[in-house]
Amino acid sequence: MKKPTGKKEAPVQKKSVSSESFDFLPEYTPDMEKPKKFLPNNQYFTISIYVLVVVAISALIIRVVMTPHAVSNSLRDLVNLLMPFLIGVLIAFILNPMIKRLIAFLSGPCKIKSLRACKAVAIIVSYLLVLGVIAVCLFYIIPQIIVSLTEVVTSLPKLYDVTYDFFNNLQDRFPNADVSEIQGLVNSALPDLITSLRNFATNLIPAIYTTSMAIAKILLNFLISIIVSVYMLLDKKELQNSMKKVLYSFVPVKYIKRTMEILSECNSIFTNFVVGKSIDSIIIGLLCFILMSVFNMPYALLISVIVGITNMIPYFGPFIGAVPGIIVLLLNNPISALGFAILIFVLQQFDGLFLGPKILGNTIGMKPLWIIISITVGGSIGGVLGMFLSVPVVAVLRYLLDLYLAYRLKKRHISLS
Repeated sequence: MKKPTGKKEAPVQKKSVSSESFDFLPEYTPDMEKPKKFLPNNQYFTISIYVLVVVAISALIIRVVMTPHAVSNSLRDLVNLLMPFLIGVLIAFILNPMIKRLIAFLSGPCKIKSLRACKAVAIIVSYLLVLGVIAVCLFYIIPQIIVSLTEVVTSLPKLYDVTYDFFNNLQDRFPNADVSEIQGLVNSALPDLITSLRNFATNLIPAIYTTSMAIAKILLNFLISIIVSVYMLLDKKELQNSMKKVLYSFVPVKYIKRTMEILSECNSIFTNFVVGKSIDSIIIGLLCFILMSVFNMPYALLISVIVGITNMIPYFGPFIGAVPGIIVLLLNNPISALGFAILIFVLQQFDGLFLGPKILGNTIGMKPLWIIISITVGGSIGGVLGMFLSVPVVAVLRYLLDLYLAYRLKKRHISLS
């Protein structure tokens, strides 16, 4: 217990706190009690989009590397599913230039004022021409092809006898050589060939049923393709307007004009190649038929159709079409096969040096290496149609890549020209 000292203790003075001591705090307002609103940030949104794109591309690359066969099968199934629509788009691309010229003719010299009527008449005339060509193929060319194939099949026993006699008398032809091993191999292989032919004849009825179902499926897909192409040609203006709406909705206004020019150039590259290569292949097929008829070669129509179809494939098409033609002619006359090989070589040179540049110009502009890669990948995914369409698709992608690289170089002030 403290003793009193007799002195009064001084009262404790309270320090006054001035308002200047709390200047670092914001002034209280009633809005502080309201919840914060989310404010969009374009920079963060762009970063998020880039991250999503990078993640998606990385996942796709990992998927392709880890399971390439599964990815290839998935792509093939997707292409088969979309094949009628792709063929419809292709038909629309091929007929569009013809329809444009017919519309100009009907609205010009014919003086038809209604644009809708001109479009309808042009589409009807174009499809009638196409169906007329198909009817000619069905009622004239296909029966001739069947006759040629029948002749080839009936000549197989004769070929068997000739081959058997040749190898059986090989020792007499070359008495100083030991050909017993060759004769043994041939004698063991020919019965297997006969057995295979008999098995084929036994399974002919199931094969015919399967072929009939495949033909019915092809006809159904072709009908769907025709319907898709008709709607695309009729609603072409609406499709263009829809594309413009998409562009104006997502592309900055200052880039819209340039984007439209790039899309127009891509359309020009694809259309010019498809239409030009179709015309080029028809001419090559007709020339092949005329020359084979002039030189009195057998199976002229059958072989010319094969050559015309395979010529749609750049660079390698004529040689791919020449292989079955040479094999068929070898069964009939080896001299005709040699003459046909020379004929195909001359046609290929004429097409590559004169006809192709005149019709196609510099539409593709790709090196042979890229064409080989595109044909290989396209063929593995979509067959013959994939081999044909892969080239214009890769040409369009190459054009877009060149534009992007030129933009990047210009941005970095680098000139490589």
